Amino acid sequence: MDLNILWFILIAVLYTGFFVLEGFDFGVGMLLPFLGKTDNERRTIINTIGPHWDANEVWLITAGGATFAAFPHWYASLFSGFYLALFLLLIALIVRGVGFEFRSKREDPKWRKIWDIAIFVGSVLPALLFGVALSNLTRGLPIDGNMNYFGGLFPLLNLYSILGGLAFIAVFLVHGASFLVLKTEGELKEKAQNAAQKLWIYGVVFAVLYLGYTFIETDLISHKGWVGIIPPVLAAVSLLFAGMSIFKKKDKQAFILTALTIVFVVITIFTILFPRVMISSTDPEFSLTIYNASSTPYTLKVMSIISLIFLPIVLGYQVWTYYVFRKRLTGDVEELEY
Repeated sequence: MDLNILWFILIAVLYTGFFVLEGFDFGVGMLLPFLGKTDNERRTIINTIGPHWDANEVWLITAGGATFAAFPHWYASLFSGFYLALFLLLIALIVRGVGFEFRSKREDPKWRKIWDIAIFVGSVLPALLFGVALSNLTRGLPIDGNMNYFGGLFPLLNLYSILGGLAFIAVFLVHGASFLVLKTEGELKEKAQNAAQKLWIYGVVFAVLYLGYTFIETDLISHKGWVGIIPPVLAAVSLLFAGMSIFKKKDKQAFILTALTIVFVVITIFTILFPRVMISSTDPEFSLTIYNASSTPYTLKVMSIISLIFLPIVLGYQVWTYYVFRKRLTGDVEELEY
């Protein structure tokens, strides 16, 4: 395995970690106005992800930084082609973060309602945009021989990408509801369990449609052969077993299986791409690959050494934070920070 392949895998791992961790963050944010009928319930919901949401977003920053350093041409083409979508994503994440921090600064119900809406929108929009963006990457984009995207915004809004965005939203909602079941007690936990059971049905419908449509809209089979079927099938199986666990109220098992669903979906996306990083629908020869879009071997070598030193420290710290804040929330005002 050369360093180009290694860094493609590492970037895939970073995006996988982001979607698994930030996936339940987005899910909880989307569920906020529906499960939180009182201010205390809404504060409890926010506090379940309060110690984690900002650390979870670091995975995205790290993935973006690794893409820039390891595959600068991929970074340049991706960020220029998806400029408006990424701008909307950035605004949504900023508004969402501000909502978490500002919501409880005043006791005015109108003030808190405004920030509740901000948290909701700041959770729905990124989930939708990520689904749209990743679907377009696997479907192919109009890229010329100079590695430039020239299609504009509207070609990104096709049936397959929109379905991908809806599938991401549906799966994140189930993942978020499963997380709330793990982190709350009493009536709020029951609400989260009921929500997970209802949302799971929608999750299955959209996920199966999306994964099925993937075989039509992408070159998964022709590019990878029948081996390429394995990740999407595992994603569907994980989601089906997650539903069984949800209805049997096996809380931890349900959360792990929804997480695995997201893992296999992301693996499917990167399986379609490899060894490409951006597929050209104009001409396959114009596609960006892990070789023609990469940095110099020396850069990749230095990055590998630095990652080997610091990555275990970062991972250890994040595991420690989840361990420290593992306790369920009862809704007691004294334990609510946000």
